[in-house]
Amino acid sequence: MALFERDQLPSRSALSRFLAVLTEAPVEALRTLFLDDLLSRPSVSDSKEKQTGGLMDRAGRTWIVFDIDGTREAARQRALPAGEDLPPAFRRLDDVCAPGYRGRKRGEVVRTRTTISQAHSYQWLGSFGNRGNGRYREELRQGLLALGRYLTAYQLPSERTLLRLDGQYGTGAVLADLAGFAFVTRGKEYTALDHPLVQARLHLPPDQFQQRPESQMVRTLYDCPDIPIGPEGVLYRVVVATHPATKKKSPVGVTRAGVVYELFFTNLPQCAFTARDIVELYLHRGAFEPMLADEDEEIDPDRWCSHSAWGQECWQVIAQWIWNIRLELGHQLEPTSLRVTEFAPALSPQSEQAAARPASSAPASGYGPPTPAISWKTGRFSGQDFPLQPDGTLRCPAGSTLIPHERRWEADGSLRVVYAASIRSCRPCPLRDQCQWQGSATAKPRQVSVLLHPLAVGPAPVLWKDWSRRIHRRECIHLLRHQRVEVQRESGTSPRPPLLPVPLSRAQRAHYRLDWQERFARNVHTRASLVTIKLFGIPEAFATSLGLATA
Repeated sequence: MALFERDQLPSRSALSRFLAVLTEAPVEALRTLFLDDLLSRPSVSDSKEKQTGGLMDRAGRTWIVFDIDGTREAARQRALPAGEDLPPAFRRLDDVCAPGYRGRKRGEVVRTRTTISQAHSYQWLGSFGNRGNGRYREELRQGLLALGRYLTAYQLPSERTLLRLDGQYGTGAVLADLAGFAFVTRGKEYTALDHPLVQARLHLPPDQFQQRPESQMVRTLYDCPDIPIGPEGVLYRVVVATHPATKKKSPVGVTRAGVVYELFFTNLPQCAFTARDIVELYLHRGAFEPMLADEDEEIDPDRWCSHSAWGQECWQVIAQWIWNIRLELGHQLEPTSLRVTEFAPALSPQSEQAAARPASSAPASGYGPPTPAISWKTGRFSGQDFPLQPDGTLRCPAGSTLIPHERRWEADGSLRVVYAASIRSCRPCPLRDQCQWQGSATAKPRQVSVLLHPLAVGPAPVLWKDWSRRIHRRECIHLLRHQRVEVQRESGTSPRPPLLPVPLSRAQRAHYRLDWQERFARNVHTRASLVTIKLFGIPEAFATSLGLATA
């Protein structure tokens, strides 16, 4: 309270009126101070360098992961009578909330805020809220600005920054706003399923399978690089995950012919992340939900503290500030080193995979793009003259169709899919001399092979480096709840002149509300006094790190 020149805590009504008169300018200034304070604090106290954790891919490169997601709080309102003889209904939360998507939360109106956090240190970088479903594209741009300041302060390269985004950002128009950052998100543009390259890939064998330990659902994964997404047709890597539909409607994806299709968009390289790594990395966002749950339990930032939009935003910024301070103090109390988790195991070399793999299974790294067989005789049509069609067939130069009829696994782990035409189409074909080995004397239909080579992926495991999410904050909370504080106030050397009684006004006698000038004059503290605060039960190393004098 000394920062606000007060000698006592404000009452609830005074705090409510203070939040109600806040405008955009002071809240944005507070947001800037919040980020400045975060960037001036190291993550680990016993290290001279600012450690930030990281994700190490299969090529040995380190990525810094940030989670950007929206969280909603619903408000319940009583139904009010409506009629022509009644004035329009007035709701105190009209400036804060609006109708929107509620999910499983009970209520009539909601407020959405976009949060950004560092996925390894669990620090908050910002909170940006709006009425209803929010303005998620505008909030995303604000979050990227805060992220840019974080990278500059820690001297981290933006090309090694990975964003894990909520599914609401999975459109081409929104992904164009990411300013070149690497990302992983669930896709919403299901028109990508109708792209010829995606349809052709879905008719070939899958790359990998994915199953989580707590789930019985097995996803079949198809890796499709360089697929145009959005109105501008920007090329992204698309991972298609399929699984059989059940009687219960799937909450995500689109169902076609009894199969549920899920899309995952990314621009991460195939040489560093397999298709299963991409899906696992996105589903690992589930660790962000317990972080929001801990925030609700310890600080409750989504409680309705103000009927003003900027007052509510101020409360949420302060709540994240307290969270980050608790993290830092917890690291001082319980310093721990980075923990390393094997996010995905290492891949053995292709030769060992081919020797140990069953004859009918796909390589652990998945397949590369399908490539037709090279020309086998000069002057004849090669496999490149038979393009792959969306229905999984090949089209010959004469317009006939070649269908797959055989699959063979080669010694190097490649899969050969053999396509053959109908002899009825080949015999009367005018291009038979350019197509068949013996020209018109050949008695067999034309066959073309399409090869799926194992994807060249780094052999290293995927490692996740972070700290514990709860232990540091709870150490700080435990200390605050079990320490004793003594506050002594000593008067100054010069005695304070006695105050002469002043006649009361009629407003003061009637206990009318004081204006702000009167409140400031009443609550101002005397600068002549000296306050001494003694804290008991604090470790000496912790007190030294805070610059406190020890007994």
